[in-house]
Amino acid sequence: MGSVVSRIAATVLAVAALLLGFPAPGTAVAPVAVVVEDTAGVLDQNTLLPAVERIQFYEPTRVAVFTYNGTAEDNLNEEVLKFARSKHPEWISADGQKWADGLFIFALDPVGRHVGTYMGEDRKVSLEQRSDIQDASKDLFRDAQWTDGTVAGIRRAAELINQPWYRSAAFLITAWVTGGIAALGAAAWLIVRAVTRSACRKQIERGDRSYSNVSMDLDVTELNAGTIPESSRYGSQVLEKHRTFLSRYATVTELSNQVHALGKRSLSSWKNLKLARQFADSAAELDALDDVIADSNALLNRADTWPTAWDRQLAPFRKDLAGLEQLLAKRHGQGDSATAAALRSFRDESLREIERWTAELADGRISPEKALDRLYQARTRLSELLENHAETVIQGFAKNEREARLMREQMETAHEGLDHRRQRTYEPSILGTVYPSYQFFSVATFNSGFNTGVSSVNSARGGGSTTGYGSSGGSFSGSGSSSSF
Repeated sequence: MGSVVSRIAATVLAVAALLLGFPAPGTAVAPVAVVVEDTAGVLDQNTLLPAVERIQFYEPTRVAVFTYNGTAEDNLNEEVLKFARSKHPEWISADGQKWADGLFIFALDPVGRHVGTYMGEDRKVSLEQRSDIQDASKDLFRDAQWTDGTVAGIRRAAELINQPWYRSAAFLITAWVTGGIAALGAAAWLIVRAVTRSACRKQIERGDRSYSNVSMDLDVTELNAGTIPESSRYGSQVLEKHRTFLSRYATVTELSNQVHALGKRSLSSWKNLKLARQFADSAAELDALDDVIADSNALLNRADTWPTAWDRQLAPFRKDLAGLEQLLAKRHGQGDSATAAALRSFRDESLREIERWTAELADGRISPEKALDRLYQARTRLSELLENHAETVIQGFAKNEREARLMREQMETAHEGLDHRRQRTYEPSILGTVYPSYQFFSVATFNSGFNTGVSSVNSARGGGSTTGYGSSGGSFSGSGSSSSF
């Protein structure tokens, strides 16, 4: 019975691969031309052009990319039509009422936060499919990855424009259902096991790298810990973490033995993927902790390598300061607010302070503990300023208290310092070891909470695509639409 199911599953997978992965001979066609009008100046054409030229369409298609810096209130459809009429009349049909045959236009407004798709009548897809194309780019656009988002949108367009009937969702669903529940289940089971096995191996490889580092440095880590001054407030708390180091190392060793004893079949188990991930995460945290122990010894004892150790303590703070301007420049980032001004002022002052602390530390005018105190106080102050600015952003974006509450919840979740598996993240620094991950509100967590909050509110608001071409469009009725991100 098992072999029969396996053969059925193999057949279904082969058909699926044919239908989903490999176009029939003669159907894979690169764009006949690619025109990029990056008036917003946000695209890397050295990356964009080769990537788009490699995309395969079902029919010979001219691809045009247009970017424009507008506002949230603009109608991108109207702006694309205006640009085409003035700069590219060949994008429009001879009667001036439609987009030209064989043409696909992908449009982006990074400031007004709109994305649009337009096509000739012989390349037309449904409104739902146009939304699908736009949605393929939005996660990347929300992270300001303009080039990658554009490529993703065009790639999805190529999958949908002039899609053969046998590649359509309706046909594939029917084919799968007709194939039988048993075959479908067997195929899904095989796919899940293959994906799980691959993920398991990657986690084991990740764990091996960290475990190897820890093992090679084990004697050095013990020597470093042995000379960390217990009289130091920071040193004593790092030593508290070290007291469990060897027992944790023994646990990781046992985990390593367990995962390396797994056979190919066992690697396909979800339970063992969790075990492999536990091994990788535990080894990575231990690898970070031995670096912190080394830095604590070097900095607190003012060893020859203290400047490098000090730079590593400053790195998270410097990263936050460097990321502030991009945060404030985001759409809805309230960059001209009083709380934004306070953040910029603090950034400029802190950059000067960092140089002063480092010079005083080098001259012996302040102790390493005092330098760490100042860094702690500065990061705490930055957290307070970011929290104040978060409220400014929330009040500026939310239309009512329900939306404001939703955004606050997303901000708080990000602030809690949880990763995608709901586990607390660990900052490999002295302050990150002494204090919990949620002690400091960083620019990265602000951005994460902000993006998720805006996305959640936009989803709650609903809305949809805009299909009209505005007052200047006249009787133009070309296939196209735009939406916000």
